[in-house]
Amino acid sequence: MKKIFYKGRFVFFPLIGIAFLSLVSYVVMLLWNNLLPEILGVRAISFWQAMGIFILSKILFGFGKGGKMGSSWKRSRMAERFKEMSPEEQEQFKAKMQHWKC
Repeated sequence: MKKIFYKGRFVFFPLIGIAFLSLVSYVVMLLWNNLLPEILGVRAISFWQAMGIFILSKILFGFGKGGKMGSSWKRSRMAERFKEMSPEEQEQFKAKMQHWKC
């Protein structure tokens, strides 16, 4: 039973990805076609145009791996580096950070 699952996962996982992309593209198309033509006066879009808009937005705005998880990982890594610095290096680093905030 396990061997069948392991062989089938290479077909199963891409199919799930394609199904998810199709579902999200369909939802984008429905929302666009039901809301934006009346609000902004734009034309209705096709399924493929909705998929293109979704993919473009993911490229431009990221894939959701940022936020608190990403920043906490970066913050903990920076804290480790800060602890390894000498007191003089820490002061220089603080001065640089204050300069960047301005």
